Amino acid sequence: MPFAGLGLHILLALFCAVHVVRSGQQLYWLFILFAFPLLGSLVYFFMIYLPDSRLQRGAQRAVVAAGRALDPGREVREARERFEATPTAQHQMQLAAALLAAGEAEQSAQHYEACLRGPFASDPDIRLGAARALLACGRHEAALGRVESLLAERPDYRPDEVAVLHARLLALCGRTDAARSAFEAALQRHGTFEAHAEYAIWALGQGERELALRLQQEIDKITRHWNRMSRELNEPVLRRLREAQR
Repeated sequence: MPFAGLGLHILLALFCAVHVVRSGQQLYWLFILFAFPLLGSLVYFFMIYLPDSRLQRGAQRAVVAAGRALDPGREVREARERFEATPTAQHQMQLAAALLAAGEAEQSAQHYEACLRGPFASDPDIRLGAARALLACGRHEAALGRVESLLAERPDYRPDEVAVLHARLLALCGRTDAARSAFEAALQRHGTFEAHAEYAIWALGQGERELALRLQQEIDKITRHWNRMSRELNEPVLRRLREAQR
């Protein structure tokens, strides 16, 4: 039994070590993981891996959505106050994210671009946020450039989200064949609701009803057991899908 326990510790450390390398974390984590196999792995899991996981991101979005419903302007107001009091890059990024969520895409893009001219220009959160803001502004080529740069330099950063966004931007930039390939790749590698839904929206826009119907069948399987919160979190994409089906 002690050997079995030791084996599990090492396997957990190896799992975390792979994540360290693939996600570009600081390499001192490798020393911590193997010097303290159990403790180091638990610390890494809760400090680094879990906050970057889809589960954690979904929980964070749920909390933010609930707060936004109770006081729609609070997030932007508080973020602006923090930035004005202490104009750091972190506070500016938070303000940019709040503005984007509130529909103020132009202001959001301006703040994200300012962040990208500073010492955190390589931060993947800022780069992804900037791409989303540029998309919301209708500046599709600029957004595509941001996403392709992120893919080239940080291919393991939120791969499911970035892959779908990349496919959408290729489509919006009129690169039909590349968009189809990107959607297919996102579907095969990740198979998320968003990948199915965005591909279906694109297929409907191309008049490919048979493909859209096949994707809709998979979407129905995915959403069949969703709770109310899951539907609310994904409502923007669901709404766009309904509009494309009309």
